[in-house]
Amino acid sequence: MRRSPLRRSSGVPHRVPLLARLRVGRKLMLLVLLPVTGLLAFTAFSSVAQWREARTLRDFHTGTEVSFATAEVTDAVAGERLAAVKARLRPGTDTPAERTGAERATDRVLERAVTRAASWSGSDIAGDLDALGRQLHSLRVQITTGSLTAPDIAEQYGNVETTLLHDVTALEAGRPTRASGRAADAHIALLRAIEAADREQVEVAALLAGSAGRPTGAGRWPALETAQLDAFRENTSAELRTQLYVIQFRDPGRAVRRVRDLLATARPETAAWPSYERWLADSGARIDSLRGIQDRAAGALDATAGHDRREAEVRVVRDLTASLAVLALVTFLALALSRSITRPLGQVAAGARALSYGDLSYDIRYAGRDELGDVADTFRELRVTTERLAAEIRAMNTAIDHNRLEHRADEASFEGTWSQLLGGMNSTMSSFAAAHGRREEAEQELASIFNLSLDLLCISGTDGYFKRVNPAFERILGHPRETILSMPFIEFVHEEDRDTTRAALARLAGGVEVAEFENRYLRADGTECWLQWSARPVLEQGLIYATARDVTESRRTAREQAALRRVATLVAHGAPPSEVFARVAEEVGDLLDTTAAVLRQEPDGSQTVLGTVLGIPEELEEATRKERSEAGYEAIDAVTRTRRAAHVGHAVGAPIVVDDRLWGFVVAASPLEVLPVGTESRLADFTELVATAIANADSRDQLTASRARVVAAADASRRRIERDLHDGVQQRLVALQLDLRLAETLVTDRSSELAEQLVHVGKGLDDAFQDLLQVARGIHPAILSKGGLGPALRSLARRSAVPVELDLKLPPARLPEQLEVAAYYVTSECLTNAAKHAHARVVEVSAEIRDGVLELTIRDDGAGGAEPGRGSGLIGLIDRVEAIGGKLAVSSPPGEGTTMDVRLPLGGPSPDR
Repeated sequence: MRRSPLRRSSGVPHRVPLLARLRVGRKLMLLVLLPVTGLLAFTAFSSVAQWREARTLRDFHTGTEVSFATAEVTDAVAGERLAAVKARLRPGTDTPAERTGAERATDRVLERAVTRAASWSGSDIAGDLDALGRQLHSLRVQITTGSLTAPDIAEQYGNVETTLLHDVTALEAGRPTRASGRAADAHIALLRAIEAADREQVEVAALLAGSAGRPTGAGRWPALETAQLDAFRENTSAELRTQLYVIQFRDPGRAVRRVRDLLATARPETAAWPSYERWLADSGARIDSLRGIQDRAAGALDATAGHDRREAEVRVVRDLTASLAVLALVTFLALALSRSITRPLGQVAAGARALSYGDLSYDIRYAGRDELGDVADTFRELRVTTERLAAEIRAMNTAIDHNRLEHRADEASFEGTWSQLLGGMNSTMSSFAAAHGRREEAEQELASIFNLSLDLLCISGTDGYFKRVNPAFERILGHPRETILSMPFIEFVHEEDRDTTRAALARLAGGVEVAEFENRYLRADGTECWLQWSARPVLEQGLIYATARDVTESRRTAREQAALRRVATLVAHGAPPSEVFARVAEEVGDLLDTTAAVLRQEPDGSQTVLGTVLGIPEELEEATRKERSEAGYEAIDAVTRTRRAAHVGHAVGAPIVVDDRLWGFVVAASPLEVLPVGTESRLADFTELVATAIANADSRDQLTASRARVVAAADASRRRIERDLHDGVQQRLVALQLDLRLAETLVTDRSSELAEQLVHVGKGLDDAFQDLLQVARGIHPAILSKGGLGPALRSLARRSAVPVELDLKLPPARLPEQLEVAAYYVTSECLTNAAKHAHARVVEVSAEIRDGVLELTIRDDGAGGAEPGRGSGLIGLIDRVEAIGGKLAVSSPPGEGTTMDVRLPLGGPSPDR
């Protein structure tokens, strides 16, 4: 570096401090070095600790995935246990296949679990599962040989389940976070509760099958299940608690609770036990519901573990990145600060020394030994440099005034700070020029977006005219741009929507934004399209910025879905097919704005119209009837050939397929226009609903016929038994009585022990004869077959233990036999219930024929509280009445007696039912 000749030495030697001898940059580096070193050490230790935490969470997540696979094995083993016990308790033709299928399912799930456990680096879960597979194989061999009883089979499989649950507990024992621990506790508790329910199901099934006595652990499994479900509720989410509550109070849950209550009773009534099949169905449905919650609990555990794992990994990366970023920032700031201090000072000193060689009119006598001493020498050239700099600045301002943005100052003629100043001015000029160019580019991009947008974009004035529209207006409305801009936009709005459109414009004129406003616009071809608008006013400019979307297709889809929902609701409510056919025709005609019809294909190839709707004015219908008929028959022919929906010009058709046969058609025809492409596919959903309605009606008819056959068979059996008792046992007893009377006449001493014994035996035969008469009358009263319903009801009233008031308005002619039998047994059952359960004081019975229906009413003043669902007697009566097309209604408020209203049609079941 050249030394300025103007710099002077003071001539007085003095000692310079050590730090003063260092340059400013080195001082700054020493100042930053200590905190940077500490930050590096902290970053290293923190990263190592967080990485260990993330690895722990990864291991726990992997463990939960292995535990889920193991839990699937527990479900499969439970199913195999049930199949094996069922095969042992009640072997049948299908039980071996069911058991084999369960064993194969277990093997597949076990194989998948072993494969999944191979990735687990913790305990030897794969080895445990392999050992369990061998144990299961040995158990299956014992079951096949028949050496194990049903309880032994359940116990052996229970040991396998215990081992599996132990493995699941071990896999989920990590619990690195509180949320993961609660989710794992809930999952394990639910698995144990399901295992307790499975064990209970098997034990009770063995009891009901009659192969075992009363189970010694009847209360153990419900208690264990309750404890585990309580633990599950404490740790799971509110949603799963709600689902568990719903499951416990549904029909299967209530049925299981009733069986548990019977098991808890010291001497349960045998008649109250459910059947073996009923118990398996109810308990199985409940266990399946619990397994559904188990799947959702496993999903919650997986989501929680995955979330914790990802959060830890993200936290590691984030903290490490942040630490490195802070370290880099501190280092960069240190270097930048050092550079920002040392470089300007050095440049200024160098420039000042260079300028000191010029012609200066003043002198500065500064003898400092730092960089500022050098600055003093440079000020001697300040006046000349200032004049030159001012000239460059004036030239720059003139260039800006004349929009000559390419002008640059001659910074090459300056050095040091002045050169940087002029360079900054040049950079500012460049930035300004670049910003101006970007603005022009942005305007071009905005114009491209405006022109390419699929939605309608526009700028309109408060005067009611469009000022600018994008090409989407021309594409959607079909009008040229010049027409759209030259006419008030209200002219394009449908007449029915103009008032609402004016109201929306009034809100915009008041400064209120409009969102999702819909109205109809008329296209150039006269068709309508629905537009959804969002607009914002700029009142100071008198403009409205708006965007619109064509929602015609979405509204059409919404109408179609609404029509399908209405028809589906009608089908779900069990409406008669005729009503469904009429509604389908009506909905299709309204949806497509056409005529529509539902037709049935007859065996001879003809069609029968089941439902039709015109959907067009009557004059137009008469004028186009021939054309529409021809188009409809063409569509039917095409559907018949292909068994698929067809589109033929002005008509479309879709097949109605029931049980893989062509049952009929749904046809729609337009009077004037060709229907759009794809209209035929819209009919497919309607035809599926029609097919469902037909299938439902067939099922109801078959159920009614089956009921009637069962009731008729039961009545025939009753008559046969009554006849056998009358012709056989009853006649035998009469003969014995006559023989006994003859024996009594042969005894001469009436006071002897033999005479007394004969009298006692005679009285016993009389009592047995009377009991037999009562039994025969209860099975099938002879008076009903001989005298009809009226005499039979009067006979019942005379024999009733409760006083009966009869009000019979029956015709002298006999009623149908099945109707008389049903009315008799309903009355008999009600009188029995009034005496046994209701403790009634009086019973009122009334019967009359009204509008072809026998109306029978039985009313008592007993305790009330009768419910059909709580006993088989009322259910049997309801089945008998409904089997012949009748209705039975029970009203029995507690404490207010019981009223039973029966309506029996004289003509039997209605075909429309």
